[in-house]
Amino acid sequence: MFDGPEPLYVQIATHVRDQVLSGDLGEEEQVMSTTQFATTYRINPATAAKAFAGLVEEGVLYKRRGLGMFVAPGARELLLDSGRRAYVADVLDPALAQAARLGIPRSVVLARVEASALAASDADADADTPTHGSSGS
Repeated sequence: MFDGPEPLYVQIATHVRDQVLSGDLGEEEQVMSTTQFATTYRINPATAAKAFAGLVEEGVLYKRRGLGMFVAPGARELLLDSGRRAYVADVLDPALAQAARLGIPRSVVLARVEASALAASDADADADTPTHGSSGS
């Protein structure tokens, strides 16, 4: 599971953040202990502890003395906000700067953004529409 190029503790922290963002881990929900995590994924407990310590520092997790680690209230919003800021700074701003360097007109960029947003919206609507087929009943 954790076989990316980043350090293992970074991959673990990313995994937990993804679980919070997806809703698999909700606010105030207990997170697997470092020992359980280490046993389950066959890693050093100190590595899991380092990942969890970073998440505590970020405000994603908090520790209840004698009980373990829990998802902090507001953790999902915190991650969404930081992810949005990072997306704009790391992806959108450089893409817009490159478009300007290439002389792509603003109207073309805006039309493309609108078309992509509309396509994504249509795909979301299709995913939410129940399908009516025979189920053998």
